[in-house]
Amino acid sequence: MTAAPDREALGTLLRHVLELLDADVAAVYAGLDLADYRPRFSPLVRVLLTDGPLPIRDLAARVGVTHSAASQTVAQMSRAGLVTLAPGADARQRIVTLTPRAHALRPVIEAEWAATTTAMRQLDAEVPVPLADELYAVLAALRRRPLRDRITDTGLAPAAPPPEDRRPPDRGGVSG
Repeated sequence: MTAAPDREALGTLLRHVLELLDADVAAVYAGLDLADYRPRFSPLVRVLLTDGPLPIRDLAARVGVTHSAASQTVAQMSRAGLVTLAPGADARQRIVTLTPRAHALRPVIEAEWAATTTAMRQLDAEVPVPLADELYAVLAALRRRPLRDRITDTGLAPAAPPPEDRRPPDRGGVSG
């Protein structure tokens, strides 16, 4: 096992924990002869099993990830033969549909999800605060006051507008 990252490098520490969790779940899938199945597929598969075909944007919103992250995961799932993509209502929209292979894997995916949930509850019993509870508390605190504001308050740099406020003004399609 590799050494834990520096306590002050929280982003690195979070990625390290996620890598450990994902690697172990991936090893379970490999042991089930599903080496091409990634742990990150399961939340999307579960939503598609419940809600049926969806545009990537809606799928991302339901799972709680960015459109870009969902799009990348869907591309991987397509290469693994788990989803197909079809044009949506406009040229930018793509509808994601589970393939028969994904439907056939449903019992294995649901069994792994249940087993992983049980294993995480066991892990939570060993730590001072359940991991999801702590992460939701951090998320709520960051929504109340973003880290960039907290960094600015140290005096390091002047406050800058959030990225969405830095876009040039919309000219409404009128040329000069």
